[in-house]
Amino acid sequence: MINLILQASPAASPSAIGSIVPMILIFVLFYFLLIRPQSQRHKKHQGMLSEIQRGDQVVTNGGIIGKVTKATDDELTIEIADKVKVRVKRMMIADVLNRTEPANDRAKKK
Repeated sequence: MINLILQASPAASPSAIGSIVPMILIFVLFYFLLIRPQSQRHKKHQGMLSEIQRGDQVVTNGGIIGKVTKATDDELTIEIADKVKVRVKRMMIADVLNRTEPANDRAKKK
């Protein structure tokens, strides 16, 4: 009688598909709640970094606010005070506060 109680019935053991389905659902949930929004934020930030040009007012990751005086592919020169310029990697920019108009847009307005 004890042997009958200890033996598991075949219906009580979970199938392989039944144990994989919750894992798939958890991954889908993580994708839509964590991974996808983060990748969209990263893509938006990369676009913002690529559009930085001379004259823009930016904030660095360290909290320094300055005006871009020179922009190259991977480096920016930022003027943070009169005659005080700092070279910063483009990836270290947190936000753009004020954008300047491109030169050809200024000419169209006049």
